[in-house]
Amino acid sequence: MEVIYEDNHIITVNKTCSEIVQGDKTGDLPLSEIVKQWLKEKYNKQGNVFIGVAHRLDRPVSGLVLFAKTSKVLPRLNEMFREGKVKKVYWAIVKNPPPQQEDELVHYLVRNEKQNRSYAYDREKPNAKKAMLSYKIIAHSNSYYLLEIDLKTGRHHQIRCQLAKIGCPIKGDLKYGFDRSNPKGGISLHSRKVEFIHPVSKEKIEITAPVPKDDNLWHLLESAFHS
Repeated sequence: MEVIYEDNHIITVNKTCSEIVQGDKTGDLPLSEIVKQWLKEKYNKQGNVFIGVAHRLDRPVSGLVLFAKTSKVLPRLNEMFREGKVKKVYWAIVKNPPPQQEDELVHYLVRNEKQNRSYAYDREKPNAKKAMLSYKIIAHSNSYYLLEIDLKTGRHHQIRCQLAKIGCPIKGDLKYGFDRSNPKGGISLHSRKVEFIHPVSKEKIEITAPVPKDDNLWHLLESAFHS
C-alpha cells in the first residue's frame, strides 16, 4: 500500500487498478480494511481503528483516495466532496485524439443500474444528471494521447462515459467502447491530484499521486508531459 499523505485527521492512498475502496458483493478485501490494518500496525493500536470512506473510485481506476481517520472529520469531508469543494484532477490515456486541444464537456447522464453503466446525452432527459468536466491534451506518443481532466461534477462513470461520447474511450475500458483490455485488467484513468482546504487546520492541501509503477506507457507519457 502506498500512502501519499497522512496527518491526524486524513490519510490518502494511491490505489491500484485492482483494488476496491469499500466492500462489495465480490467479498474481496477492500482498501478501507487494508488502511485500517496498516494504521493498527503502524501505531500499535489496540481495539478498533476508525476509517471513514469520504469518496470512491471505480475499481479499474487508479490514484488518490482520501479516508477520514476520525468520525469528526468524515462528515466534513463528505460534505466537501458533495459541494464540490475538493478540486479533482484526473489523467486519462486515449487512443483517438479529442475534437479539440482543450474543451469543456457538458452532458446529461442516465445511469442504467442493471448494466452498471451510464449513457451521455446532449440534452436533458428524464432522470438524467448534469455532468461537467474540462479536458486538455497535455502529452502524446505515436499512438496515444494523455488528457488532463478537471472534474466539475461527480457522476457515475462520468469521465469514462463523457470521453466515450466524444469518440475517445479510455484505454482498456471495454465497457465504454475501447477495443481491448489492459494487461492488468484496469483502465488507463488515474486520479492524479486533489486540492482542498483542510477541514480542521484550514490550510490549503495539494496531493499528487505518482502514475502506476508497472505501466511503461504511463511513464512514457508522463516523461513527454515534463519534457
